Amino acid sequence: MQELIIKFIKFGIVGFSGVGVDFGTTWLCKEKMGINRYLANSIGFSAAVISNYILNRLWTFHSTDPGIALQFGKFLVVALVGLGLNNAILFWLHEQKGKQFYFSKLLATAIVMLWNFGANYLFTFKS
Repeated sequence: MQELIIKFIKFGIVGFSGVGVDFGTTWLCKEKMGINRYLANSIGFSAAVISNYILNRLWTFHSTDPGIALQFGKFLVVALVGLGLNNAILFWLHEQKGKQFYFSKLLATAIVMLWNFGANYLFTFKS
């Protein structure tokens, strides 16, 4: 159980760095480049997926699986489901409930983190 908690904490730290990548990229695309907010959200999310995979593989899960392409594919599938959840929650909070965009994005990100950790622990990096 202690090992699981440590992995969750590390996953959270990596996720926090991913939030920086995600929010920074989303902001750049939406505010500076004028890209649609949902496309900008998807681009930010994708940039975070790449950085998070690398950090989680090396640091959180200490994976030595030689099948990096297959493992990244699994990570990507989990992330794409997470992206769908993220956009659905973001749409619901922002468009339907009238909450501020970045507040909605933060809540969506926190909720999706639980999905991402569980799926990656049980599916992507299962030893």
